[in-house]
Amino acid sequence: MDLAFTPEELAFRDEIRTWVKDNLPADISQKVHAAMRLTRDDMQRWAKILGKKGWLGWGWPTQFGGPGWTAVQKHLFEEECALAGAPRVVPFGPVMVAPVIMAFGNAEQQQRFLPGIASGEVWWSQGYSEPGSGSDLASLKTRAERVGDKYIVNGQKTWTTLGQYGEWIFCLVRTSNEGKPQTGISFLLIDMKSPGITVRPIKLLDGECEVNEVWFDNVEVPADNLIGEENKGWNYAKHLLAHERTNIADVNRAKRELERLKRIAKAEGVYDDLRFRDEIAKLEVDIVALEMLVLRVLSAEKSGKNSLDIAGLLKIKGSEIQQRYTELMMQAAGPFALPFIFEAMDAGWQGNFPGGVVANAPLAANYFNMRKTTIYGGSNEVQRNIVAQTVLG
Repeated sequence: MDLAFTPEELAFRDEIRTWVKDNLPADISQKVHAAMRLTRDDMQRWAKILGKKGWLGWGWPTQFGGPGWTAVQKHLFEEECALAGAPRVVPFGPVMVAPVIMAFGNAEQQQRFLPGIASGEVWWSQGYSEPGSGSDLASLKTRAERVGDKYIVNGQKTWTTLGQYGEWIFCLVRTSNEGKPQTGISFLLIDMKSPGITVRPIKLLDGECEVNEVWFDNVEVPADNLIGEENKGWNYAKHLLAHERTNIADVNRAKRELERLKRIAKAEGVYDDLRFRDEIAKLEVDIVALEMLVLRVLSAEKSGKNSLDIAGLLKIKGSEIQQRYTELMMQAAGPFALPFIFEAMDAGWQGNFPGGVVANAPLAANYFNMRKTTIYGGSNEVQRNIVAQTVLG
């Protein structure tokens, strides 16, 4: 295993760095570095810039319009984007459903759906979790009944991230009650403009409606929107979840936020406190260790090994690191971390009183928001069991 980058890979990184510097809108980068609210337009604008370059599907093979980059090149692209202050690409289209369509969809579905994902024109949402069916996803109850050339879908999905913006949603639905719960699940693509779909935003502790409930009331879905075979959706879901959990680790964002933590600590005068700096040092060591683990995964991909068998481990460590850096930022800023009214911060209020600096906004909101990271994408407790079974034996 060689964790050093080759001269070609270093040249590739320089190319990416230059392009991102020249094409990332400054107003978006400033918002990301200060952890300010990103609007739908901000996220979509960057997605379309990447799409025009052919890089929104940066992990795609060339046969589907992607750049065909190696695993290391994909990692370097993600790192340079994160460090430059680019928004995280909303993953549901290019990172999650697109690989499923490529692997299990038919040619017509690939031609129909992939171009809109690659360009950033179509916003996708994920319909997996339900009330009572989160980590135990196989117990889902949303039902799809085949009637002629259509499915009639009834049920509810919840915690649908940014579902209020969704134009299409990929859903796990129950098409059979026979056998084990996993054997009766299918994978459907659903137009969110279809009659009978209702989206209800859920306001979180940070005041944002990042997640939603999505209700299906006799929604008609063409049978042509079924991916793969009926009742085989659980297999496709596992393929997707491995990509989701690897994505959640997000070591590159952790590296960027570590530098932000140091800036906040210096601005608030606590960087010289040895005990506090010890905590920063321990966090930095863990981020480096996570990066080494990611590079080991990439090295395994180079040699043709399956790297996704430890996706749960990446998710565990990455999500815990995200919680730790938001907590340390809160501690560094003290009472100036508490206000998290977005309208006030958008107006620059937090920089207008003694001790208040733009770097501190919105620390409390981020802290509250990151409490979810160890739960979504499969709770860390469940992931530890999976790691124990699949990796340790």
